[in-house]
Amino acid sequence: MDAGNSSDVNNNSTDIQPEEITKTIEQTKIINTRQNGTPLGTTSADSTNDKDEQVADHIFQISVLLPHQPYKIQVMVSTQEQVQDLRQSIVEQPATFQYSCFHLEHNGQRINEYSELSECKELVAGSEIRLIEDPYTEKDARMHVVRVRELIGAAGDKVDTLHGIHAGLSLHEKLSPWSVADSTISNKQNLAIPNVNSEGNPLADFQSQAPPNLQTVMPLIHNPIPKTVKSLIVSPWNPPPPSLRQRGHLMYLQLTTNEGEQFQITSYVLGFFVNKSSNSRFDPMPRPSPKKAMAHSLLNLIKLLSPSFEGSFNALLEASNKRDPLANFQMTSAIPSYPWLIPADSTAATAHQPDLTRTQETYLLGGVENTETLRDWNEEIQTTRELPRETIQDRVLRERMTAKIYAEFNEAAARGAVLVARGEVAALNPTESRDAQIFVFNNIFYSFGADGVGTFTSEGGDEAARVAVGKDVMGVKAVNQLDVAGLATPGTIIVDYLGRRLVAQSIVPGIFRQREPPETQVDYGGAEGRDVVAKNEAFVETFSKVSKALKVKKHPVWDKEGNKHILEGSVETKGLLSTDGRKYILDLYRLTPLDVSWLDSYWTDCEAHGLKPQERNYPHRMSVLRPELIEAYWRLKMGEYVKEEVERRKAAPQEDNRAEKDGIADHGLTHTCEMPIVNGTNETEMKNAELSKEQERIDISAFSLALNPDVFCGQVPQTEQEKEEWARDEEDVRAVTDHLHQKVIPELLYDLKEGEVGFPMDGQSLSRLLHKRGINIRYIGKIASLAESDNRRLQSLQALAIQEMISRAFKHVANRYLKKLPMPMAPACVAHLLNCLLGTAVNKSPAAEVDEDLKFLYADADFSFAEITPATLQSDIRTQVQLRYRFTLEGSWLTNIKHVQILREIALKLGLQLVAKDYRFSLDAAIQLDQQSQLTNGDTAHSTSNGLSVNGTSGKKKKRSTGHLSPTSTSESKPISTNLTFLPIDVANIVPVIKDACSKSGLPEEALEAGRIAMMQNQKELGQELLLESLSLHEQIYGILHPEVARVYHQLAMLYHNLDEKDASAELAHKAVIISERTLGVDSNETILSYLNLGLFEHANGNTTIALACMRHALELWKLIYGSNHPDCTTTFNNAAVMLQHLKFYHESRHWFEMSIAMSEDMYGKDSVNTATLAFQLAQALALDQDHKGAVQRMRDAYSTFLGKFGAENPNTKDAEHWLEQLTQNAVSIAKHAKDVQARRIRRVLFTPRVTLGTQPQTPVGQTSVNGVSAGDAHGHGALDSRNIDELMRYIEGGDASKKTPTKKRKNPRNHRA
Repeated sequence: MDAGNSSDVNNNSTDIQPEEITKTIEQTKIINTRQNGTPLGTTSADSTNDKDEQVADHIFQISVLLPHQPYKIQVMVSTQEQVQDLRQSIVEQPATFQYSCFHLEHNGQRINEYSELSECKELVAGSEIRLIEDPYTEKDARMHVVRVRELIGAAGDKVDTLHGIHAGLSLHEKLSPWSVADSTISNKQNLAIPNVNSEGNPLADFQSQAPPNLQTVMPLIHNPIPKTVKSLIVSPWNPPPPSLRQRGHLMYLQLTTNEGEQFQITSYVLGFFVNKSSNSRFDPMPRPSPKKAMAHSLLNLIKLLSPSFEGSFNALLEASNKRDPLANFQMTSAIPSYPWLIPADSTAATAHQPDLTRTQETYLLGGVENTETLRDWNEEIQTTRELPRETIQDRVLRERMTAKIYAEFNEAAARGAVLVARGEVAALNPTESRDAQIFVFNNIFYSFGADGVGTFTSEGGDEAARVAVGKDVMGVKAVNQLDVAGLATPGTIIVDYLGRRLVAQSIVPGIFRQREPPETQVDYGGAEGRDVVAKNEAFVETFSKVSKALKVKKHPVWDKEGNKHILEGSVETKGLLSTDGRKYILDLYRLTPLDVSWLDSYWTDCEAHGLKPQERNYPHRMSVLRPELIEAYWRLKMGEYVKEEVERRKAAPQEDNRAEKDGIADHGLTHTCEMPIVNGTNETEMKNAELSKEQERIDISAFSLALNPDVFCGQVPQTEQEKEEWARDEEDVRAVTDHLHQKVIPELLYDLKEGEVGFPMDGQSLSRLLHKRGINIRYIGKIASLAESDNRRLQSLQALAIQEMISRAFKHVANRYLKKLPMPMAPACVAHLLNCLLGTAVNKSPAAEVDEDLKFLYADADFSFAEITPATLQSDIRTQVQLRYRFTLEGSWLTNIKHVQILREIALKLGLQLVAKDYRFSLDAAIQLDQQSQLTNGDTAHSTSNGLSVNGTSGKKKKRSTGHLSPTSTSESKPISTNLTFLPIDVANIVPVIKDACSKSGLPEEALEAGRIAMMQNQKELGQELLLESLSLHEQIYGILHPEVARVYHQLAMLYHNLDEKDASAELAHKAVIISERTLGVDSNETILSYLNLGLFEHANGNTTIALACMRHALELWKLIYGSNHPDCTTTFNNAAVMLQHLKFYHESRHWFEMSIAMSEDMYGKDSVNTATLAFQLAQALALDQDHKGAVQRMRDAYSTFLGKFGAENPNTKDAEHWLEQLTQNAVSIAKHAKDVQARRIRRVLFTPRVTLGTQPQTPVGQTSVNGVSAGDAHGHGALDSRNIDELMRYIEGGDASKKTPTKKRKNPRNHRA
């Protein structure tokens, strides 16, 4: 299915056919291989299948002959691989690290490195390919030096000026059990596994109500890697003079070995040799014998010069191999996540190391003229999108190249945007106001997301312009997803940095060309606002495809002269025929209609005096509906249409039958008319069966629903007919807004109230949930108002919504001041604003720390932020919340906020990286911290400060020494102001917040969807094959480090878990965790879910201690981003209890069961089925813990609830009754023999280590199921314990545990609700 025709999916009665996709994929399958020859993602058992044997025909082993030792290696290849893939496989092997400049030959013929191996006709299993070293060019030499420096560990620490400190961090190895034996880790005592107490319980000292532990997100500090050389830098004699360049000299290097010898090295076209130069004398000619040394590879030359190099290099490789490769791979196709908390600069984790070559990287990567970094981004993007897409193989190559070029453009554009925001790029129009200035840097066009030229004056000015550019990126992303052939979009991202929003776009050829009148600047759509409308028939066909897919109605618009024009899209959407001959679609911020219900209630045009009434002063008129809402409404109406068609077809044969009966009666026939029998089937029944099949196939091509995006935008129809049509269009839009208010929002609240979907954890997951349902963030205030009730889940939702509104309001206030300040003053501004919001308990009147010298130098800057007081900031936040979300904060809102959580939300929204330390949010905490600081002579204290703990889970418990782990105190060289919570030095960095227009790749999504369909149709083998192929396609197109790849890993892990493939599920879950951490964040909600499910899979695999460590880490993260008592913690507590029970920690298991049931009672009530199910399990735990009286009471509670909810005949009620009877009868005898039972129960433990006993996967936020597990299962904690009552009783009484009674599996009680 062509991605360009993705809209046809909604207009076709047939869905994706898994068999068809499988057949197509098999024809041109591209397979990654392991070194042992097994296809990636398959097991040894799978390789015995017929299909795998067919695939194996395309995978074989060849030999590569080398010019140096070991002279020959074996490589597994696939005929569908590119030659470049083979080259990469060669250079990544330790035996061939030295090669980078070479070509390959087969049978004496050079192989084109840009071709496929299948084009090498005589290449078969056992063939030999010869590696031939090539002469170097200057670029080859520079790339070789860069590669060798990275290989030998001489590159030093890299400073990421764009993505921030510790960007792409992973904490997975922090709790991996194999890391305990890793000699590269210097602070092992802070691993999650070593937190296990002497009895082996990772949860022993966990306290659910304790403050969050900031050490949870602190990185590990590894021991210094083995030094292979002291330094390898570009020589001061570089670059070669012209006379020597003519003779083949490329560059000069300076090497200092571990032995202390210094060598001057010449890079020559034939390789590298030691020359006769010194620091003061230039002589780049080769040294004479016996000191002569030359090699084609710099790596080999270093081996010749340094006796200790080979040993230290092998030690370096060994140390690197101990770490998970996914944690070290460089990210190439995704934006790495940045941690909002980082260690202080004084720690080893962030210590800055000297490296002279760091300043020379620009030369090494870009050359002497630095011309290699300049690229024509627009041409590259459009050329890539125009690659062939006829076959699967073409699509894989095209989509891989597209993902690569967009990732590179996004990074280059973001780097330029940072420079523009800092004022380091000259404007093309410096005489204009700052907001109207435009820039070009690195062939990328930049402008501010502000109304610098008055385009949005009537829509809300700067506020409207800021929203419009954000919607434009969403529109570009939507059009890119459609992938309409013949329609181009410029590369586009927006960057929020230092209070400003910048738009970065690839330069469309001819966009700056001024056309002569009467020509307009654009060729289709509104040329000068809505006053002049341009038309060009060349755009009609392509625009119509976009409009059909996005449910946009073809409609008339009128220019200022009243002339009528029929457009395929909004008048604001423009088409441009550029000088490169391509058709571009621009200004895509109005793809959906305005939210008229919101505007009617809260917007009005400015009155004569320029003021608006308070109840209708919304800051802009760019309130459009979300495309997800349009899609949901379309599906609803399509469902109604199909239902009507089915009813109509059912009614038609009934009328025919009545007519036939009437005809028989007219002829006086009163006897029964016998129909002929065909093969034992009545002919009437056959006709009805055929009719039934016909009714199942409903043609929906006649159904149509499209909306006019230009209604309520000032268009004036001229004729009565046009006015009537316009009125109908307006009614259609109002119907969608009514659907939003009457159905979508209430359904969301109901689902969250009843626990039918996963509950959001933070502002990001809440926003994603709202967007997925088609609800704009502006309705978060309404949701908070509707959530006001006695229901604990809705109360939690209201608190989370209020927290999100406050953090967003703070962002708007902070942006107002930050955009007027120079960068050096940004930390002081942020620290002061945070003090006014979160530090008022320590200092009610914090003063801003303003450097007077900077203030004098930046005379034009606005330092009004220093005048802000807590009262004015709180007033501004209340105003912003009321203005933007129509919600009134109560007077006590400041005392009810969660300090750590709202600090995290603010940091993520503003791009802040804060030093992890004890931030004092209360006066008592400040006094306690000062006292501890005095006692420890300034050392970091293990303290707790009002909801924040840095070095442990609680200030009440004594913690182990942190050893070499990152200290969280600030540098002792600067005195700490004890009356301020935040200092400017606490704001370690501010990173840009990037929003890109990269669309999902269509091909792997199609394979993934086909796999899901096959699994739902119980075609497990086919479904598994398709899902594995989808994973392979994801990895090939995106690269392995990408959020979409992490999600596919997670889904496959769930699949294998359900198929009882335990090892595979755990392996995939580990990968999902690492990739989620590096691309989404170490404390993102998706990472937490990945850790929770990883714990589940490890438990199923028999690694329960590891599973509990994963649960512990996830719970610590949960406290950090949400706080205590998240509504979905019930499932996690229950799973932890079952795991502890498996490890025979019966008393601790009882504690976790009690926490789980307490949460359930709080969230659902004591009489709920959830609570009864947990009471059933708790009764078992109490029996195992020898609390027989408590066990009887809990079982009685469960029985009473089941009896009241389900009735006496329900299986769950009968189970509870049976248990209750047995527990009551055995209570006395058990009490008499308690000591004997206790002695024997230690030896005889009967607990089947199956995951099905009480553990359930965590439900993802906003989803109702996890790979077939219903929401009821996830929140009801699964089936009752499958152990037989007599079996457990024998165990409690000390009977023979080896004799098992067959168990009967019970269904989830929630599925039996009346």
